[in-house]
Amino acid sequence: MSSDNTPDVIVIGGGPAGSTVSTLLAQRGAKVRLYERDTFPRFHIGESLIPETYWVFKRLNMLDKMKASAFVKKYSVQFVNAQGKLSAPFYFDENKPGEQSQTWQVIRSEFDTMMLDNAREHGVDVRQPARVLEVLFEGDRAVGVKVQKEGGGSEEVRAKVVVDASGQSTMLQNKFKLRLWDPILNKGAIWTYWEGAYRDAGKDEGATVVIQTPNKQGWWWYIPQHDNTVSIGVVAPFDYLFKGRGGHEQVFNEEKDACPEVIKRLSTGQRRGGYYATKDYSYRSSQVAGDGWVLIGDAFGFLDPLYSSGVLLALKSGELAADAIADGLAAGDTSAAQLGRWGDVFNKGVDRMRRLVCEYYDGFSFGRFVKTYPHLKGKVTDLLIGDLFDDHVDEVWGPLESLYAPDKTAIPTWKDGTPPDDVNKVNELYLPEDPMR
Repeated sequence: MSSDNTPDVIVIGGGPAGSTVSTLLAQRGAKVRLYERDTFPRFHIGESLIPETYWVFKRLNMLDKMKASAFVKKYSVQFVNAQGKLSAPFYFDENKPGEQSQTWQVIRSEFDTMMLDNAREHGVDVRQPARVLEVLFEGDRAVGVKVQKEGGGSEEVRAKVVVDASGQSTMLQNKFKLRLWDPILNKGAIWTYWEGAYRDAGKDEGATVVIQTPNKQGWWWYIPQHDNTVSIGVVAPFDYLFKGRGGHEQVFNEEKDACPEVIKRLSTGQRRGGYYATKDYSYRSSQVAGDGWVLIGDAFGFLDPLYSSGVLLALKSGELAADAIADGLAAGDTSAAQLGRWGDVFNKGVDRMRRLVCEYYDGFSFGRFVKTYPHLKGKVTDLLIGDLFDDHVDEVWGPLESLYAPDKTAIPTWKDGTPPDDVNKVNELYLPEDPMR
């Protein structure tokens, strides 16, 4: 690799995707410089992990740190339907016995800091806070970045590969107008935190509970944390939540008061902190890489958080991209084809999770499916743990379709989505004045 101080790879963003790609590249001998604009710890939503993160954590040398952490252990997910009926828990280890089937509920400010510190320990040159102003190009090839200097002005830093892990600010996706908005997954979310709220005992204490709203317009997440709080939020169509209904607190409480299961679970505790809101519009980039550049994590795409797949997709995209970049550097090939060779496999995995999300919104019942096809509970659990990149899980789709109503239409693919120039801009809804953590 490089013999001077010039990095081989520049990574924009120090979230889970950026930390993953940086660490794995450093393990392969690359000189990596990572620019993160925020000072950590910083607040971030997305607290629930799924078990397939285990294998990436293992490569990152993060497993011992996760095991030693205070994070709540998560063994299962459970669903509550609109009538308040609980499904049987989907225990991950009943399907795949072993420590890889236990995961965690994390406070992201703590988890993201651990991940970035781990990158530093592996030799990544982390610059923080540091703002990348733009990616530099010579023709169609990325050749470096322009970075804002602390005392004013800017400097240009060259590299063989630039990785955009900038999250939903999606620097290169915006530059090249690559974003496709999902044609149907256009949700919003309002959430807060509750101290002393109900949690199950024993193995079920750390379960994620997904609670359908009684009017079937959306669903609640219920995620126990290690600081005696529960992350509790409602997800529903954006217009339903935010148009003509008042402020975030009012809408949250209207939805809570209409859902007996949520009322019951929160009755033993009290709210802590403010109300938060965001748009959960799902999107993906029409390409994953170009000559000298790669997109990973939310800078590549965002999928509805129903099954808590966000951190897994960040880690997996970072892992796959790191292998492609390291092999490309070794071969002197940083072309779009080499750097993006993982895109098809990754997209196919995201498609599987997306389909399970869309089926849920379209009335899919886990309880009914498992009752009708008990031998396929394991395959459904595989999807829920994030085992998305293997064809064996596709066995569920035919039986699932056998339960369709006669008039059900096919789910549009993400490629049927709307390009950015043809969609009305949606106002970003970020954290209000009380960033709790």
